[in-house]
Amino acid sequence: MSDSPYIFDISGAANFEQLVIENSFHKPVLVDFWAEWCAPCKALMPMLAKITEDYAGELLLAKVNCDIEQDIVMRFGIRSLPTVVLFKNGQPVDGFAGAQPEAAIREMLKPHVAEPAPVAADPMEIAQALFAEGRFAETEALLKQVLTENNENAAALILYARCLAERGELGEAQVVLDAVKGDEHKQALAGAKAQLTFLRQAADLPEVATLKSRLAQNAEDDEAVYQLAVQQLARQQYEAALDGLLKLFVRNRSYGDGLPHKTLLQVFDLLGGDHPLVTSYRRKLYQAIY
Repeated sequence: MSDSPYIFDISGAANFEQLVIENSFHKPVLVDFWAEWCAPCKALMPMLAKITEDYAGELLLAKVNCDIEQDIVMRFGIRSLPTVVLFKNGQPVDGFAGAQPEAAIREMLKPHVAEPAPVAADPMEIAQALFAEGRFAETEALLKQVLTENNENAAALILYARCLAERGELGEAQVVLDAVKGDEHKQALAGAKAQLTFLRQAADLPEVATLKSRLAQNAEDDEAVYQLAVQQLARQQYEAALDGLLKLFVRNRSYGDGLPHKTLLQVFDLLGGDHPLVTSYRRKLYQAIY
């Protein structure tokens, strides 16, 4: 028996009447006639199950083991396996015999089965995607709607603060982050705080051109390397910043009482553990330490 509420095995004529005939007055029922010895049947089953699940309750799937349910097989004159029959309003209305490609099965179902209602997109997923594309104004507008419904939504507050920070409202961003409660989004909160830190630090540092000029004269100017990395982080030039910080860590890990290591970890929080740069540079950091 399948764990799906839309898929079931038939056991006996009475069971067929109830689960196929009666159900088909409410939803179309696809009946899969199969047998244990039939290899094409075994190949077809998962495809039918997937299609049924995709319809999310608009289609039901009944499985008839022809070696056991001989009366049902004779009743419908099943002569070859697999055979699949679609029932609506108590009657067979369509079907096919033999293995079929998924596209052909879906095409057969189209006139008979209602398309499932589209799943409403998660506003937070949309907001995350907009933010990743740098569309901060649109992200803010969407997050304001989310926060109108629940002003304690931690994920929305954190992302909203990051939007504020991106347009220079650092004080307001800090107020929003201070309103975040609980530890459920601990890493995202740490990342947002790191972003604020980099933006504040960058405002008080020499310009990028000045720092690059210093490094052109002395590539081992540790202060210039670190300050350039912070400026790059404020501008979301993460790979360049991580590269500079790692090289500084390898050359002088004690600089600024361990600032290269501490800042690398802050960037990891900012980008999140699944980010490819984090995966790569976390490994490089580990190799540098050990």
